[in-house]
Amino acid sequence: MKLGIGNGESGIGKACAHTLACSAHSLFPVSRSGRAGCAAPSSILPRGAGEEAKARSALFHKSGGFTLLEMLAVILLIGIAVAAVSVSVTQGLASARVRAASGELAGALRATRAQAIVRGQEQHFDVDTRANSYDDARRHDVQLPVGMHISITSAKEDQPNDHTGRIRFFPDGSSTGGRITLHSGQREWHVNVSWLTGEVRVVDAVASR
Repeated sequence: MKLGIGNGESGIGKACAHTLACSAHSLFPVSRSGRAGCAAPSSILPRGAGEEAKARSALFHKSGGFTLLEMLAVILLIGIAVAAVSVSVTQGLASARVRAASGELAGALRATRAQAIVRGQEQHFDVDTRANSYDDARRHDVQLPVGMHISITSAKEDQPNDHTGRIRFFPDGSSTGGRITLHSGQREWHVNVSWLTGEVRVVDAVASR
């Protein structure tokens, strides 16, 4: 007896062919056009996995933004920080201006003393407290910056009027002595002139306290 292999003529061959066809049909369903296609795999998730995924997605979207109250709080903190920095910068600039003005004033006093020694003649240094100005060694009027004030402590005989003070320097380097003070806000600088030697020193009144 002959067994047909591959031709589908025997019963066994037909049975095998029928089994293979059924398996192929279950794996590749036939579409409406009559052709076998590959069915899309269905999602197989454990029970409750879908709800958990939705909850995670909602939590992600919720944590990804800011509320209006949080944004206002951040803006308020930024405003406070900017205000603190601006105040600190303003105070630093005011202190630097007073320091620079006191340095220039001390330089003018030393130049006046040097002229008295070189020329062998008495020289004087005048301060106008009303105009917030002083005369330098070349008799030029020097105006202080806006917001800065000047005062002077000197001998009574060296006060030509009620708003002018004077410090005199002699050929031997000595002087009548005195103190000139610069004010700007809470900053205060003293320029001291020794009567015995005519030495000029600048003192930060705030730092020396």
